[in-house]
Amino acid sequence: MRWAVSPLWEVVTSFRRLLNDDAASPVYRPWAEQVRPRLAAAGLDRGWLAELVPPSGYVPHFLNPAPAGPAPVLAAELAGVVAAPAGTVRRNLDHLRYHQGALGPRARSLHTDPQARLPRLAEEIEAYWKLALAPYWARIRSVLDADVFHRARQAAEQGAGHVINELHTAVSWDDNALRLLRRTRPLSREAAGTGLLLVPSAFLGPGLLTRMTPPDPPQLAYPARGVGTLWASRPPTAKAQAVAAVLGRSRTLLLSELEAPASTTELARRTGLSAAGVSQNLTALRDAGLVSAHRAGRSVLYARTAVAEALLGACS
Repeated sequence: MRWAVSPLWEVVTSFRRLLNDDAASPVYRPWAEQVRPRLAAAGLDRGWLAELVPPSGYVPHFLNPAPAGPAPVLAAELAGVVAAPAGTVRRNLDHLRYHQGALGPRARSLHTDPQARLPRLAEEIEAYWKLALAPYWARIRSVLDADVFHRARQAAEQGAGHVINELHTAVSWDDNALRLLRRTRPLSREAAGTGLLLVPSAFLGPGLLTRMTPPDPPQLAYPARGVGTLWASRPPTAKAQAVAAVLGRSRTLLLSELEAPASTTELARRTGLSAAGVSQNLTALRDAGLVSAHRAGRSVLYARTAVAEALLGACS
């Protein structure tokens, strides 16, 4: 049994989250309200992912190749998507058509010529990543890493069976067998592939997703611990003055305002600093590894890095 933090799983689950009514899951609303306008402006709300990731039910397995290590980068996982065998892609799309009743025009073209269309799909996934996930990845990754650490320690102290039984109500370990609710077809150890791959997700919601494609190990994507506070605002405290004494008031103010990714113009409007001053301070913060820049259409979004999150977290 092993864990993996997978960017592609977060692509699929976050896109599905945007398709659903986030009023039923207010924890995601701050993120969804920021991301949806960007996707609409880029046309990504009606592209390849919109045809391949339905609001519920089956998702084509070739979108989530088994991660080779504990924390693959997006580029490595996209290479796995592009390299998916044509037969696998067609079988997955046939299964999607069975569940949905029909395929969209892009999905049909993918079925006809996977080798030519998969690179275009990968390009759209990368564009989606840059708009919807990259500016928030430091925060998301910290939650996913904390979940893996917690459960790995559980496994060391209480055994793998305890971890599985605590994972989700739809999965259990009983009588030397892994049991999944609503899965009617048994899967033997020999047919399932080697081991079990557990994938925490920040966007899955209350559900559980599985990927059973032998000879790959079975994958279980489950809701990560701590997601409820992922998008919660953290107001600055009196201790933040200590950070300001080192970084300066303006730079500390900008870091505090980057609770959500923002452009130079937006930060200038919010803080009252000049656009030139904001730009100069953001450059210094970026050079120091405290902020990262992500192009979103014609503008650039700045986001706090994991280093900045740790720095501000120490003052909370």
